[in-house]
Amino acid sequence: MTTILVAPDSFKGTFSAVQVAQYISAGIREEGLTAIECPLADGGEGTLEVLLLALNGEERSQSVHGPLGQKVVASWGWVAEQRLAIIEVAQACGLHLSGGSPTDAVRASTVGVGELIITAAASGAEKIIVATGGSATTDGGQGAIDALKGHEEAFAGIRIEVLSDVTVKFEDAAKVFAPQKGADPATVDLLNERLDHVADLYVQRYGRDPRGIAQTGAAGGLSGALWAALGADLVSGADCVLNLIGFDELVNSADAVVLGEGKIDSQSFLGKIVGVAAHRVHDRPVVAVVGSSALDAAESSALGLSRIWVASSSSELRASGEALAHWHSAPLTEHGP
Repeated sequence: MTTILVAPDSFKGTFSAVQVAQYISAGIREEGLTAIECPLADGGEGTLEVLLLALNGEERSQSVHGPLGQKVVASWGWVAEQRLAIIEVAQACGLHLSGGSPTDAVRASTVGVGELIITAAASGAEKIIVATGGSATTDGGQGAIDALKGHEEAFAGIRIEVLSDVTVKFEDAAKVFAPQKGADPATVDLLNERLDHVADLYVQRYGRDPRGIAQTGAAGGLSGALWAALGADLVSGADCVLNLIGFDELVNSADAVVLGEGKIDSQSFLGKIVGVAAHRVHDRPVVAVVGSSALDAAESSALGLSRIWVASSSSELRASGEALAHWHSAPLTEHGP
């Protein structure tokens, strides 16, 4: 029986990766094929849900300080067999927890992330994964590092990995990300100065300067702070997630692979999860189910995609899964349905 690996990212603002995988897989099974659900994430929002599902982990929650000092309940993950803790930055200081004004862009703090890291260490973690996407902060990670003061000995022997799908450097975090967090040009200048000051503090305190190093600007410089203070490894979120869920092994057990995201374009193949996953599928047909597409048939074929389905509702996602059953009798380079 034909087996299809269904491995979409989320359709941001519409469906989670888990939901997309469920809808497409339901259509595939309706036509008598076998579907393996494998929702994906790139190290940003949604990473916690994806990894907990794939690793059979436990969702835990804790009251922490939100970006503006308010109390929020943040979820985090625990995988007992691996002594692995999973922290999603947006849970503690996500953009949805901030007002998005210039004042909020300055005030927003990562202290809640530091509180989650302390809890993870106290729980016996041997490895802590920090997924950085979707933050409201540009504090250079100072809030998190301040929260960790007095707990430094707890991190001896703990490996910390910071997941990111961006290569932005610490000193560029405000320029690149702060406008989408509510900062106007004057606020961006202020945040630039603060980042420089915070970097100087890290050099004095830890002897490590995050400036000039790729990936240190994620979550408004939080990744650089964790690198400087705790020796965290900065890794590709997409590759890390794919490795953790055993993506390559799942591909080998399937006859074809379905990828997906809300909008696919040429940028999807420059470090985003869809492109990274596609490059790791070598000898299986690969198709994409997306909310919208900016690629024509020739472009999708050149990028290794056999076909693209556009689906923007749950019923259309299910219908795309049903249509996959008819690959064997239809040209694979056409858009459809």
